[in-house]
Amino acid sequence: MAHGIPAPPDAAEAVAVVGMAVRLPGADTPEAFWRNLRAGVESLSTFSDDDLLASGLPPAALDDPARVRTRPVIEGPELFDAAFFGYSPGEAAATDPQHRLFLECAWEALESAGHDPRGFAEDAVSVFAGTGPDSYFLHHLHPHQAAAGPGAGPFQNLLGNSGDFLASRVSFKLDLTGPSVTVQAGCSTSLVAVHLAVQSLLGGESDLALAGGATIYFPQRSGYVYREGGVNSPDGRCRAFDAKAAGTTPGDGVAVLALRRLSDALAAGDPVLGVIRGTAVNNDGAAKAGFTAPAVDPQSDVAAEALAVAGVAPADIDYVEAHGTGTPMGDALEITALTDGYAGAPTGSCRLGTAKPNVGDTWAAAGAVGLVKVLLALEHEELPPVVGATEPHPEIDFASSPFRLNTSLTSWKRGDRPRRAAVHTFGIGGTNAHVVLEEAPGQALSARRTASAGGWHVLPLSARTDPALRAQAARLVAHLEERPDLALDAVAHTLLTGRARFTRRAVVLARGRREALAALRSVADEGTEAAGPGWSVVRPVSGSAAGGGGTRQDGAFAPDANGAGAVHSPADPADGSGSGPDAADRPTPHDAAAHTGDQPSGVPAGLLARARAWAEGGDTPPAEPVAEPPRRVALPTYPFERARHWVAPPRFAESGPAAGSGTPLAVAPHPRPPLETAYAPPADRLEGLVTEAWGSALGIEGVGRDDNFFDLGGHSLLAARVTTTLRAILPVSTDLTDLLDTPPTAAGHADRLRRRLHDKLAALTDEEAAALAAELG
Repeated sequence: MAHGIPAPPDAAEAVAVVGMAVRLPGADTPEAFWRNLRAGVESLSTFSDDDLLASGLPPAALDDPARVRTRPVIEGPELFDAAFFGYSPGEAAATDPQHRLFLECAWEALESAGHDPRGFAEDAVSVFAGTGPDSYFLHHLHPHQAAAGPGAGPFQNLLGNSGDFLASRVSFKLDLTGPSVTVQAGCSTSLVAVHLAVQSLLGGESDLALAGGATIYFPQRSGYVYREGGVNSPDGRCRAFDAKAAGTTPGDGVAVLALRRLSDALAAGDPVLGVIRGTAVNNDGAAKAGFTAPAVDPQSDVAAEALAVAGVAPADIDYVEAHGTGTPMGDALEITALTDGYAGAPTGSCRLGTAKPNVGDTWAAAGAVGLVKVLLALEHEELPPVVGATEPHPEIDFASSPFRLNTSLTSWKRGDRPRRAAVHTFGIGGTNAHVVLEEAPGQALSARRTASAGGWHVLPLSARTDPALRAQAARLVAHLEERPDLALDAVAHTLLTGRARFTRRAVVLARGRREALAALRSVADEGTEAAGPGWSVVRPVSGSAAGGGGTRQDGAFAPDANGAGAVHSPADPADGSGSGPDAADRPTPHDAAAHTGDQPSGVPAGLLARARAWAEGGDTPPAEPVAEPPRRVALPTYPFERARHWVAPPRFAESGPAAGSGTPLAVAPHPRPPLETAYAPPADRLEGLVTEAWGSALGIEGVGRDDNFFDLGGHSLLAARVTTTLRAILPVSTDLTDLLDTPPTAAGHADRLRRRLHDKLAALTDEEAAALAAELG
């Protein structure tokens, strides 16, 4: 259960947004999304004839004048770091990319909040989320009539594609024990998810919550057919609230927000991006033109309710991020409804915008995308322009409303009262949602400064592989270079307390920013032990599994008489290098010498030994936590090593009656993933049969005899597939226990099967036994 105490009904408790992550057309990070918003970019892609044919469309579709070949898409939905999340390649290929990208974003949202995504064993962390249509299954998997590649079958396809399992899959993969609820409410899905997360936090059942949505339309590069009077535009562009508005455009998108009670976030030193003051959700009921049509009164009611919950007047809202579908009827009804809901606000006092012209209608992700946009605007103190809004639609009476379209980049500075905004959505089926936000309080922005350990900053890095470790260092270099005012002690604290620990490790010891950048560049370029003036990089002494970096015998690192490592770093020159926000933490050369004894590097011996022990795989952190730590800061998230896990839709020629033959789709196996266990080939024919059966089920080529089934992404469903395969090959009965018993290695599995074979042989005549032995080789 949650450890937080529910706030009494009359308390002014609120919910903080402490982290966020996105995958959007033209933007894989919130920072990239902001650059596009600020510049008024329409992130559109146009599709070729080859794209359409590869999507399974018939050749006749190429000449269809109603076929719109332009819309916003996410690049690379086929790519996924399956091994990182414990998927076998076959299972990954059979899992909807909406689920896969949401899982990645869930990890990133927690990391952006400065927390280890796997470090919530004592907290109730909940997940509220939903997806768009399961079009990957419909267009890519289902037409093949059978398994979507190795390791998949009808039940696995269900688990990997049904929206029912989106939230619970995240909870399982990240070991989160709070409520895990899939939400389906059309275009209001992710804003309803935020509403439910806020209620869960304020009710005390959750300590932290993830909320968001994911939509990717498949086949992704096929465009759509325009129908006059429909919801989609004739040219793939969305011109919300403009006189030329003629419909929306379907856009891909994933957005996840990490939420926490404001009091808890402030106490923990979390980065507070904004504060949710009030939320409301309702439904149109039957009082409207039809099931798919929006209604006015329920939308105005939900806005008024959210304002009342927030305890703010309509005039207190500076900006509304509208749903803004770009359909003439929908836009006009929305402004009419919001005008009623914001009754009393002065005419033209509230700016209005929408992200749909930038990234399209992202369906289940739309509300969360709007929240991310507002949070970015609060951070950067600017309101981005509405793309394509040159002349207001004549059916929208802006002149009599509190709203004016934000048609240009507008300053939005902090002032004598908190800046406030709202996000509004409505969806097919009539679910409406409204969320009121406020800028972060002043105390969340003040950085608590601390002295570093003896004047040295300790920056621990870890990853699953050495390339990922180097990529992580490179990302951190770019991040620090772009943010010269970011305090290094806050960076060190976040890396020390807010990142998962993996087997490939390095510790950067640096006296200041300049030295830290030099050390991080060394990790990014070389990934090995190194040192320079005022900095050192500590890697494992040997090329062990803990670090895999090997040793250097060139003077920068050399073993002592006992085999322990010592980093040699010249003393920091007294030239004022490394000036900046961390300069005050740096000791003078005299102070450094006093701490280091006979260590010529200037690194205190105890600090060096502790860093060395952690780099070698120890559990003790490489630095002592401080009593008054600085606030956590958003840093680059884990550099996933994505590979193609994909089932292509059948081309049109394959879609006729012959496609129903039930032949499983062949998907090229993936090479054996990096494991801590060294590869060992099968020792005999039986082990060869076992490793081949494992490889077929897992979608992996080159399974070794000592490989652990679960390390390769195996689970009980795949174990059942392996067992079925071996039953068809071996003349003995076998069950799941033969695979899953200890040790669950290929060699162990073969040994248990061998015992069954020996028992079988003992019951045979000599002739029968000889024939069976010859058959098995």
